[in-house]
This record gives sequence, C-alpha cells and structure tokens, in this order.
Amino acid sequence: MEKKPRIAVIIGSTRPTRFAEKPTQWVYEKAAARNGWEVEILDLRDFDLPFFAEMASNLWMPSEDPKAVAWQEKLATFDGFIFVTAEYNRSIPAVLKNALDQAYKEWNRKPMAIVGYGATGGARAVEHLRTIGIELQMVPLRSAVHLQGADFMKVHPMGEDGPMADVEDHLLPGTQAMFDELDWWLNATIGARETDLQSAA
Repeated sequence: MEKKPRIAVIIGSTRPTRFAEKPTQWVYEKAAARNGWEVEILDLRDFDLPFFAEMASNLWMPSEDPKAVAWQEKLATFDGFIFVTAEYNRSIPAVLKNALDQAYKEWNRKPMAIVGYGATGGARAVEHLRTIGIELQMVPLRSAVHLQGADFMKVHPMGEDGPMADVEDHLLPGTQAMFDELDWWLNATIGARETDLQSAA
C-alpha cells in the first residue's frame, strides 16, 4: 500500500487570546476527512522556538539550538503544509516568520496552502507568506481560503462567536479548490523527491 501524504496544519499564532484555533480545527477536520491524507496539527506553542540566532540557515550548516533541531526534525516528516495565519500590520505574525526561518531544507519542494483571516481575509499576509515560501523553495498554491468581513465577525469572539459551521457554506468551495490543488502538487512533488533520492543513492 502506498504511503499516505502527510500534511501539517500549522497554527500561525501563539497569543493567549488567539482566534486561530477555531479556523485551524475547522480546516484540520475538513482535510482529515479527505481520503488519502494523513493530517496533523502543529501548534507553535508546543515548540517554544527561540528567536533565530544560528550562525546560518541549516541549508549551510546544522543548527545548534535543540529546539530548532526538534522543529526541523518534525517538519521533515511532512509532505505538505497548510498554514493558518492572521494578518498583523500587513504581514504574518512574527512567531510564524521565526518558525519559517528556523528551518530551510525541511520546507524545500513541498506544497503550501494557506488559510487567512481578518478584515480583508488576511489577504496581504497570505501574499507575503507566499513570497516567503518561494524563497524557501516551497510550492505556494494559487488557491487560498479567506475568512473575512461579516463571516469573520460571525465566528470571532469580538462578534457573534458562532461556530465555523455558520459560515462554512461560503468557505467550502474555496477550500475544496485549495485541497484539490494541494493534492495535485503533493503527488507531483513526492514523486519528484523520491526520484531525486533514488538518483543520489
């Protein structure tokens, strides 16, 4: 039996009052229900990463901090990623940027999907995250999910604080498109990486 692609859903915020858990749990459940994927939530709170202070990226030399190494080793077990991000001042949260900087090789040649939320659906954070992904030699998807406007206030604690089910009819078409695209790139990149390993053996 072929190995199922492993997907990490990464929570991009660590604030005590974060909203991120609600959309993360929602997209995790939708992804886990898809036949053929193995899905796991990665919570940055669980890794307690220091600010990046290595001599260089692990592209050039091994990292020394054991927390950074543990993060890299965990990332290496996945074939693709779904990032859940807020928009902070037209970009991604600092903890997410730091988590991205703490690895390099483990991101390479793997697809990345994004769920953004906020007043504009995290659109500017999503775009910024895509450009970071390019530099990390990832495959940023065209399709993304944007939780915004009235839908955002319907499920946010500062609004009605309703369940994600209240707005999912607006989100599911985009989510399905993103998953379909992610699946295609998973198959393509897993196959290409396996070919590279065989050639190097």
